[in-house]
Amino acid sequence: MNVYQERRSALRRRLGEAVLVVPAAQHALRNADTEYEYRQDSDFFYLTGFSEPEAVLVIAPQRAGEAVTLFLRPRKRDQEIWTGRRLGVEAAAATLGLDAAYPIDEFDRRLADFLVGAPTLYYAFGRDEAFDRRVHAALTEARYRVRRGGTAPSTFIEPATLVHELRLHKSAAEIETMRRAAQITRIGHVAAMSATRPGLYEYELEAIIEFQYRLHGAQDVAYPSIVASGENACILHYNSNRDELRDGTLLLVDSGCEVDSYASDVTRTWPVNGRFTPEQRAIYEIVLRAQETAIGHVRPGEPFDAYHNVAKRVLTEGLIDLGLLSGSIDGCIESKAIDAFYPHRAGHWIGLDVHDAGRYKNLDDTYRTLEAGMVLTVEPGLYIQPDSDADERFRGIGVRIEDDVLCTTGGPDILSAGIPKTIADVEALVGADALTSA
Repeated sequence: MNVYQERRSALRRRLGEAVLVVPAAQHALRNADTEYEYRQDSDFFYLTGFSEPEAVLVIAPQRAGEAVTLFLRPRKRDQEIWTGRRLGVEAAAATLGLDAAYPIDEFDRRLADFLVGAPTLYYAFGRDEAFDRRVHAALTEARYRVRRGGTAPSTFIEPATLVHELRLHKSAAEIETMRRAAQITRIGHVAAMSATRPGLYEYELEAIIEFQYRLHGAQDVAYPSIVASGENACILHYNSNRDELRDGTLLLVDSGCEVDSYASDVTRTWPVNGRFTPEQRAIYEIVLRAQETAIGHVRPGEPFDAYHNVAKRVLTEGLIDLGLLSGSIDGCIESKAIDAFYPHRAGHWIGLDVHDAGRYKNLDDTYRTLEAGMVLTVEPGLYIQPDSDADERFRGIGVRIEDDVLCTTGGPDILSAGIPKTIADVEALVGADALTSA
């Protein structure tokens, strides 16, 4: 049994007599008739390992011989010449470990057959209006058939309630893939640090980073790379990456690669000229201390928000010590004064999606506790906006430090370890290529 069969088996046990329908991702147009590079829907990929578009997975435990069925594109030579080879219907069941496979053109005709006898349908209504109509049509047909007896779905549940809880706990194989993604991300960040010098442009470093990702086997970036110099570092999701790197400023790089659909997400901040100013150093040391303290709370049994709360306290204390905040730590947190400098949380789940699947809170609105096998980011930051009324020596400084951390019974396992982040290590590396070439 392959890993995808194991996942489907675990899901089937939770479905009971319900039916699950998960469509593949749609193609998206970039402009005119040019499409964006195709990326499979994460839930669909998690359950199938199948990367082709125009496919639908149906899991119906009560259907003998069709409990796990995939509808997919048939092989067509004339189309494969243009867009590449397809798996095809004939090979799908054996290759993917399915019970049955049918051409995608038969989905609309056959779906009602799967729905008859099922009291509940797990399907994500509201994501694709056109596909919703197809599911509604099949529901109407199924209800018509059972007018004189039998069952058709009268309850509809978001599949995430089951699938995303499975995705939240990473298997050994998933962890190794994520570790590899983090290792390739390390190569990209180190290359960028080494190449940094005043006069380069943000997009040049973006190219260096992403070249290394591709060179070492990553299929893509996990999200658009942020290469933010100077005041741009105070824009949390800056990614135009067009400005020149200027002497005396900081550079914030938030970039991670994607390997076999699994993401990495890493941020480092370093001085463009290789030396922190006293003010930059002061802010950086606070953020680094906050991150290291927060990582220590990524342990089984800790509430999810524990590491965020402790990071926030360290950041607040540091700003009070610098005179950028006044009052007590608790007072600055309760009044939200710290939010002007730290407007985001300390992290999120990561996996097939950068902001990965899984609830952060229990149904009673309390934060869930961390468990072994969960992977999350730890990314505190401080941003002194250039138009703020803070001490002008600090205005325009933005610092974030982020790593991907696996929760284990033996303590936090930093998947992205090895990317320099101490001041000494950063200053030793930044501009090393320029020094060597000189």
